[in-house]
Amino acid sequence: MSHIDLETYFRINFALMQFHKYSLWEIENMPPWERDIYVGLLRLHIEEEQLKQRQREAQARNG
Repeated sequence: MSHIDLETYFRINFALMQFHKYSLWEIENMPPWERDIYVGLLRLHIEEEQLKQRQREAQARNG
């Protein structure tokens, strides 16, 4: 956690709890390498969802 600020720490925890249903206890007790893996997967998931949304919007505009 030392490489991120406190706001980012809370935002990541919130996203892991909200979207992936982890408990705060599970998140805070993960080894750092495991947390990094899940955060990376969360980022990939968000990027994929954003790409899908942009594609849907482009398809809707172009009919």
